[in-house]
Amino acid sequence: MKPEEFFKALADKGIELSEVQKEQFATYFHELVETNRVMNLTTITEEDQVYLKHFYDSIVLGFVDEKLLHEELTLCDVGSGAGFPSLPLKIINPKLKITIVDSLNKRIKFLDGLVEKLNLDNVSLVHGRAEEVGKNPQFRESFDVVTARAVAAMNVLTEFCLPLVKIGGQFVAMKSEKAPEELEVAQYAIKTLGGEIKQQESVELPNDAGLRNFIFVGKISKTPKKYPRKPGDPARKPLVK
Repeated sequence: MKPEEFFKALADKGIELSEVQKEQFATYFHELVETNRVMNLTTITEEDQVYLKHFYDSIVLGFVDEKLLHEELTLCDVGSGAGFPSLPLKIINPKLKITIVDSLNKRIKFLDGLVEKLNLDNVSLVHGRAEEVGKNPQFRESFDVVTARAVAAMNVLTEFCLPLVKIGGQFVAMKSEKAPEELEVAQYAIKTLGGEIKQQESVELPNDAGLRNFIFVGKISKTPKKYPRKPGDPARKPLVK
């Protein structure tokens, strides 16, 4: 998916990019590839693959939840890596207020420079483990939407993300083809942490790039104070019945 194909694919969905937005994506690609020479940010570095598997794939979240494309929402991106899916969504919808949580400080430093070069406001970068950030009163139960892309199994991911979602908000997991099996195992964790499965959506990516599954978990009650557990525990001892 070359840049022009990317712009057309978005236009077909009713998203017309300005010249400034097109330039932001070009800058994003350049910074990602240049930094990747000295820091492992991604295995995907070909232009057509970055535009498809990073940029377009991130924006697909807005196709299944259109509020993210138009409304002023607070979005927390857990384990964002090189800024996916939150920063492509922010370029599309400047009204989003983004918080990115990542445990690796050098990634946070990359994102800090990137956000400045892209001239984005209302982007906060938090260096820390999701388990620690979820306990922090500044962030706990404060976001409209919390999302994560390919960070961990669904029952582990739920403990990372759901404590950060405000009541009435939602956690959206971006998963691959294995989503149905993962969701079955995660039912107990979702219920324990104050969530309820609202919907599931599947989107076929262009150019035979595979299937993206979205699991929407609504926050219906407060997460018990003991969650998230201390760093490492959710992955070592996932919540299961």
